[in-house]
Amino acid sequence: MMLAVLILNREELLESVLEGYLEIGITGATIVDSVGMGHILAEDVPVFAGLRFMFSGNRPYNKTVLSVIQDEKRSAVKSLLKKILGPLEDNGNGILFFLPVIEAMGLKPEPGS
Repeated sequence: MMLAVLILNREELLESVLEGYLEIGITGATIVDSVGMGHILAEDVPVFAGLRFMFSGNRPYNKTVLSVIQDEKRSAVKSLLKKILGPLEDNGNGILFFLPVIEAMGLKPEPGS
């Protein structure tokens, strides 16, 4: 099992991401409202106030989508998100990473597992 973590910069695409997850058999996710460190520093710390120009036009808030998935779904998640968000290598599309999950309790089994 793996934890798929998506930092979604474009909140308006959240519904498409969740619908896509369902289409590839991922039936559970937790969505957390989040704010990037740069926005906090630029707003609240005078030393970093000069960074504000870097964030003009960027959205200050994003969504973090957490989902425990089977290892074999990793490539499907990457393909799906590239289709919805565009290349994650492009600045501002989001961040995706995976972490190993040693044990998880309280999850409904995914279909076919």
